Amino acid sequence: MPNRILTYWKLHKVSITLAFLTVALYYTFAYHLERTDFIKLLSLFAALFFICFKIVQFEKWNFKFLLVIGILFRLVFLIAEPNLSQDFYRFIWDGDLVKNFMNPYLNVPNTLINQSNLVIANAQELYNGMGSLSARHYSNYPPLNQFIFALASVFGGKSVLGAIILMRGSIILADIGILYFGRKLLKNINQSPHLIFWYFLNPLIIIELTGNLHFEGVMLFFFVWSLYLLSVHKWKRAAVIYAFSISVKLVPLLFLPLFLKHFKFKKAILFYAIVGATSLVLFAPFYSPEFITNYSKTIGLWFSNFEFNAGVYNGIKQIAIQFDAKPWELIKTYGKITPILTIVVVLLFTFLRKNEKLSVLLTSMLWVLTLYYLMSATVHPWYIIFLVVLTAFTKYRFAFIWSAAIVLSYYAYSLADFKENLWLLAIEYITVFTFLIYELIVYRNKT
Repeated sequence: MPNRILTYWKLHKVSITLAFLTVALYYTFAYHLERTDFIKLLSLFAALFFICFKIVQFEKWNFKFLLVIGILFRLVFLIAEPNLSQDFYRFIWDGDLVKNFMNPYLNVPNTLINQSNLVIANAQELYNGMGSLSARHYSNYPPLNQFIFALASVFGGKSVLGAIILMRGSIILADIGILYFGRKLLKNINQSPHLIFWYFLNPLIIIELTGNLHFEGVMLFFFVWSLYLLSVHKWKRAAVIYAFSISVKLVPLLFLPLFLKHFKFKKAILFYAIVGATSLVLFAPFYSPEFITNYSKTIGLWFSNFEFNAGVYNGIKQIAIQFDAKPWELIKTYGKITPILTIVVVLLFTFLRKNEKLSVLLTSMLWVLTLYYLMSATVHPWYIIFLVVLTAFTKYRFAFIWSAAIVLSYYAYSLADFKENLWLLAIEYITVFTFLIYELIVYRNKT
């Protein structure tokens, strides 16, 4: 046994050393980083991305090694309170409501906090932690997400840390599920299975999902599982699982029209019917006459009120300001145009692409979501995670670059007023656009 360990060390000593160094860097990130310290945050991110690249490069065929260290990196965050996001306070708040059979879509925290008989444990701590923006809006998290929040609240007792650990556990399990089904899907579309490790070991994924408790990973687990089922021709099961993905985050709704040509017409209608019926069952426990109004209003705010790390929109805004346009009016106008442009893009990719092949369908999804994010006025770092997954199943790699460059948007977190540095955002988007155009030219020439 000692000889085997010694032999393994000799063969993989560089990778093992890099893995231990990565654990130290993640520990520093989780327990010794204030989000106001942008230089430290940037340095840690840069180091982690470089090491991630080298480890995957050295060990891309060593599945067990990459699996173990990927889980180990995530476990470093197990008892850490998220330091780049305060959304988890709202997650626990909503979970306490659902646990007590109260509908989280019907009342805003600003109203509930004033009730003398409020059943939420640690209500004042959660209310203060979530911030004024979240406190004055209805919940925008779909029903399956609410169910996970409720489970964390039930089994976490009245402890905020207990709820954090349980939510973190569900996210880690989801990432392992993505690795499992992602490898299978890659094999089925004749791609190298090691590509899924560009997701599993990506520092943005580990920090924003496991670290900051964003549930994109759970959504993507159901999404990748559904696509795997499609690859083995189990489309009815795939439809059910796809609805689960939508019921964690709404983003997969964007791709539904693309399935029209993937199936024959009758099969597509049945696929949509199963997705719709499953979604209705999941939403049914929360239905009330006010639900649709409140939920639609909250979702609409993302188009017309908020802006963060925008690409095209920031360029348009800077030009418009030169012509005396008012930014607060521009965002509302832009917010009305963006959904229309998104629909046009989706329809173009639906009818002009040969989505019958799963590999083409995946590429269409990548481009639809990329164009949507480039047009969007709000692109939080964790949004790019969906692109990272889709990129792993295509020949393109620009999303991996974006997942590294998007760290520049964190500069806004270092300021009390969250003011963005447009020069840093320009570097981010120029880097992404440059690599994206380079890939388009290279692959066009090859074709």
